[in-house]
Amino acid sequence: MRNSRRSEVDPFIVMDVMEQARQAEAAGNRVIHMEVGQPGTPAPQGARDAVARAMSGGPLGYTVALGLPELRARIARLYADWYGIDLDPARVIVTPGSSGAFLLAFSALFDSGDRVAIGAPGYPSYRHILTALGLQPVTVEAAPENRLQPVPADLPADLAGLLVASPGNPTGTMLDRGALAALIGAAQEREASFISDEIYHGVEYDRKAVSALEISDEVYVINSFSKYFSMTGWRVGWMVVPEDQVRVIERLAQNMFICPAHVSQVAALAALDCTPELDANLAVYARNRALMLDGLPKAGFSRIAPPDGAFYVYADVSDLTSDSRALASRILREAGVAVTPGLDFDTARGGGTLRFSYARSTEDISEGLDRLAEFMRRG
Repeated sequence: MRNSRRSEVDPFIVMDVMEQARQAEAAGNRVIHMEVGQPGTPAPQGARDAVARAMSGGPLGYTVALGLPELRARIARLYADWYGIDLDPARVIVTPGSSGAFLLAFSALFDSGDRVAIGAPGYPSYRHILTALGLQPVTVEAAPENRLQPVPADLPADLAGLLVASPGNPTGTMLDRGALAALIGAAQEREASFISDEIYHGVEYDRKAVSALEISDEVYVINSFSKYFSMTGWRVGWMVVPEDQVRVIERLAQNMFICPAHVSQVAALAALDCTPELDANLAVYARNRALMLDGLPKAGFSRIAPPDGAFYVYADVSDLTSDSRALASRILREAGVAVTPGLDFDTARGGGTLRFSYARSTEDISEGLDRLAEFMRRG
């Protein structure tokens, strides 16, 4: 059967690593999971209780395309709580995960062939989704001296859009207000749409992440319940768009998705009021981060990006290998630790990098670091 050129996207390598780890576990081996950006905790108890009540109360059918009005209003209140922003709930759109939000945003803002800049290292699905939609991802190689975040001087002139993430995946580095404002300004100078991926907001350590909405209303902001709210498998996220973009997104959402899953929206609404449990999860990430920042250099992974947020450490291992995929396979096979090759995040330089996730339990992270140290000692 004939396939489209749009379908010729690279694999999402971390998913391949997850499958290799599953096979190792099926063979009876214990694997420490440092590959996947997924909390080891379930959805908050309040969210699960709300779902149980909703399921016993009747059918959960279609909602309106933009999401439950009460959920949109509660998300708007989150922006007041976190950033001091008075946000009109009408600008909030609930989506089938952040992935659904990216599909909607790219479809609303760009035409076939448009050039959209994304930083490298960066989340691989950005470029894969752009490619699948017939758009042209423009990779901007971020420099270590800029904490692996793009700066205006990195950007080409001919752009239809710019997408940035802070905290970033795979690095965990964040843009301060000045750096984020400079990028928004650079996009506006080019008459390019600006999209801010903020799905790791809430998972910060020494300082709060800055939302693009604190700087401008003429941006798209994408977020998700997957990370801070510990709801990856529920596939529910949201986006905030300018007022004149709401109907544009609504028409697309009606046709692409009809609506986000009703049950997931019920869970999300309740999760927004589970702050003590969620902050307890954050305290675990903070302990794990401290362990990683101490243990990885001791094991021999000393060249790392400073993780301000999220739950990743991105390490330069070019002194060990130019083939990070082969090294990751060796670490899984010989040490029983699953890590992600940097090739997922940076096709040009990722052969010399690895990403380590510390989203699981502290016990797992401690054991994983011991295994990594032993692996490096053996050479």
